[in-house]
Amino acid sequence: MGCTLGIVPHLLAATLGLAAVLHTSAVLFNVVKFAGVAYLLYLAWSALRSGGALRVEPRTQVEPGLAVARRGALINVLNPKLSIFFLSLLTPFLSGNPDTVTHETLILGGVFMAMTLTVFLVYGAFAAAARDRILGSARVMAWLNRSFAVIFAALAGRLALERA
Repeated sequence: MGCTLGIVPHLLAATLGLAAVLHTSAVLFNVVKFAGVAYLLYLAWSALRSGGALRVEPRTQVEPGLAVARRGALINVLNPKLSIFFLSLLTPFLSGNPDTVTHETLILGGVFMAMTLTVFLVYGAFAAAARDRILGSARVMAWLNRSFAVIFAALAGRLALERA
């Protein structure tokens, strides 16, 4: 839900024309981009420190759903490419009628969000099914923590090199 809700600011920005400003303003693009880089590097560090973000030990407390959703929303809110995605993907499907552009953008964005939520729910179902197998192996968990750290650091590097 958090990742899907993280789409809303980008959808609103595209609908209100702010995505065009983000696309043309190198400074604004870079502010959002480097906030995303910082967050990815934080995730990489979290995956490596003290056994990593994917600890094997059983939890005595369940993390609140709101905290998980907030983390998921941050992932998409701090992704500057999502606004550009909306601007470039939705535009060709609009009728060109200025009177209906807001309505059409919101409908297409809603369809995109529904599809995204469906994909994330399927991922979640598969993750829940594989959870016990993966969490039961300390070797697999160590490999996953290192892999996630490398992936997050690589994504941060790739994002840092992205041009507006």
